[in-house]
Amino acid sequence: MLQRVGTFVATLLVTFTGLTAITFFISRLTKIDPVLAVVGDKATKAAYDKAYAALGLDQPLFVQYLIYLKRLVTGDFGMSVLTSQPVLSDLLRVFPATFELSTLAVIIGVLIGVPAGVVAAARKGRWPDHVIRVVGLFGYSVPVFWLGLVGLFVFYGKLGWVAGTGRLDVFYQEVVTRRTGVILIDSALEGNWEIFSNAFSHLILPAGILGYFSLAYIARMTRSFMIDQLGQEYVTAARIKGSSFWRAVWRHAFPNIMVPLITVVGLSYASLLEGAVLTETVFAWPGLGLYITRALFNSDMNAVLGGTVVVGVVFIGINQICDLLYRIFDPRLRT
Repeated sequence: MLQRVGTFVATLLVTFTGLTAITFFISRLTKIDPVLAVVGDKATKAAYDKAYAALGLDQPLFVQYLIYLKRLVTGDFGMSVLTSQPVLSDLLRVFPATFELSTLAVIIGVLIGVPAGVVAAARKGRWPDHVIRVVGLFGYSVPVFWLGLVGLFVFYGKLGWVAGTGRLDVFYQEVVTRRTGVILIDSALEGNWEIFSNAFSHLILPAGILGYFSLAYIARMTRSFMIDQLGQEYVTAARIKGSSFWRAVWRHAFPNIMVPLITVVGLSYASLLEGAVLTETVFAWPGLGLYITRALFNSDMNAVLGGTVVVGVVFIGINQICDLLYRIFDPRLRT
């Protein structure tokens, strides 16, 4: 047990160090000048040199990285040029919005994509399979920003079924006490169902669009996994013993795809958490993707580095959760 814990901790440390090193050195090799983002392009040479030294850029790159790593371990991500606030405070403010959006999206993707993939595999070559594959292909082919704009035009502009951009209407801003940063949870804890309804109305369209793209990927992979399992001899043996077709599908074949399916869902979730940039831009969703994009356009490298580290930590965390789930769903891995 101690050996496993030690290996786990060592893996996390090595992965995190590699992540921060690659992110840091790439940021230093770009043509973006962080000094100009602080002092402006009209600053005197004396002011520029003073800011250059204050940022530690006169030190060797390796020394700069060690200083950055030391600050990072203590929770100091630096100051954001764009917001004039600590980057850590900004990340704690914007990440719950992305978490809320991505979580609902992946729930939609799993609840619809997994059954759709199973049905497509069970009815391979028939009309349900063709329909599901076409729907999935459409999800892969259509640009997310175009689908977002069309969704806003139809469901908000014409039909009025959902709310517009942002997380809440203006007169609901800052009404609910911030506990988790996830408005649906915070409003439910306060019992304020009017704000809950308004937040859900803002959330459902962007989450549905992201969920559609997640659904397309999950359904395709589920179909592939199930086709492989349905061709195995144990499924034929179950049918010969009198098991119904759908019982053989769900009771015998489906459990055997859980490990690869967990990987697919985990990667999809992690991708949604870090890749919802276009969706957040179209819907003015104040999340992590929009924050990193604005920081990049404004040469706010502290914010870009901080956001990138958070994305990397999310991938590491989800990967470790997947490893744990493997042992739960596959008894062979427990030993």
